Amino acid sequence: MVQTPRAKLELALRRLPASAVFSGATAAWLHGLDVSPCDPIDVTVPNDGHQAARTGMALRRSALADDEVVELRGLRATSILRTLRDVAIRRELTEAVVMTDMALHAGVIAPDSLRRYVSESSGLYGVAKLRRVVNHMEPCSESAMETRLRMLLVLAGLPRPEAQVAIYDSSGKFAGRPDLFYRAQRLGLEYDGGVHRRSLAEDNRRQNRLLRAGVRLLRFTAGDIYGAPEAVVSLVRGSLTP
Repeated sequence: MVQTPRAKLELALRRLPASAVFSGATAAWLHGLDVSPCDPIDVTVPNDGHQAARTGMALRRSALADDEVVELRGLRATSILRTLRDVAIRRELTEAVVMTDMALHAGVIAPDSLRRYVSESSGLYGVAKLRRVVNHMEPCSESAMETRLRMLLVLAGLPRPEAQVAIYDSSGKFAGRPDLFYRAQRLGLEYDGGVHRRSLAEDNRRQNRLLRAGVRLLRFTAGDIYGAPEAVVSLVRGSLTP
């Protein structure tokens, strides 16, 4: 019988002290983000604990302030601010930005709240890494792969594209909203995932409307982003060059 994530977390609690708090990606899932919560299960216990490692869990020892622990779906987890700080510490930059963009898009945290937290918490461990994440976050991002495409380009030294810009044709009619957009060059970038493949006809009509509105489009798949990132960067760089 396949266990649900919730069942796995409840089972994990039986092997943990009462002071344990779900953190990292597990906490992010409890906050409603679309991430894997059990690979492994992220847990934080107090510094003074003597909890031994557990199979299937990433156990970390850290002090947690009262306002850094919340109850979600009946389970104790780190607050969204503490969760994103932990993620910034433990994950490489792009994946930390992916999770932060998810939180912003879901409305779990507001951009200003995150900026204020970074500004007021400069002495805390990990805030320097979170600050870098905040510098790259994009509240308008609508998917993890869109964020990964944007970060691929930015980390390669290309200008940061705008996200989800509404495009109108010469008559003022809405033409479409590319995932990413270079306004000066009128270059749109799209990530083609499973949803796009299931709506190919509408995607084609939208692409034609954007082309009529004077927007050039480049489309990329997960295979491009993961398998040929240099080619993606080269193509975009060439398309930005006059």
